[in-house]
Amino acid sequence: MAGDDMAGPEQARHGKAAGGSPAFNPRSGARLAVVQALYEMDISGKGVLDALAEFEAHWIGREVDGIAHPPAEPAFFRDLLRGVVDEQRAIDLQLDGALSEGWPLRRIEIVLRAILRAGAYELMFRPDVPARAAISQYVDVTHSFYNADEPGLVNAVLDRLARQVRPAEVAERAQTGKPGPKRA
Repeated sequence: MAGDDMAGPEQARHGKAAGGSPAFNPRSGARLAVVQALYEMDISGKGVLDALAEFEAHWIGREVDGIAHPPAEPAFFRDLLRGVVDEQRAIDLQLDGALSEGWPLRRIEIVLRAILRAGAYELMFRPDVPARAAISQYVDVTHSFYNADEPGLVNAVLDRLARQVRPAEVAERAQTGKPGPKRA
């Protein structure tokens, strides 16, 4: 699913510059950093404590090799990263069910898998974040790495998951037509 249209985690586009990527507030920055940390952990074998220390000390809110990494809400970043790692088995099971048959999560490219896991964690374990906001935020993060169909895939998979893990919230939103709370 990855290709030449993908910017690696260390080269994600930020701001509303040439690529039209979304601007990042501190929670959005935390989501982006979590995806980058999950990618780093996957390819390097680092543990969660090493990744937390490295990202907080050297990446978040800094410019590295000419690439500006947005500021991030530290507590939110820590909760997301630890939560995804701690709940990975449950998350992966839910994502496998939300993906198309024949495409288990293990077949998904590393960055896309990190995005889906982080989004699934928020949907499954952060009821304080509205489902629509979480989905929208991870679609925006996906736009930071990809220029093709991947944002649509993230939207579809996370929407399908939200319908499974938050059926009352999704049904209420559909019934009232109201978008729900804005906190992201």
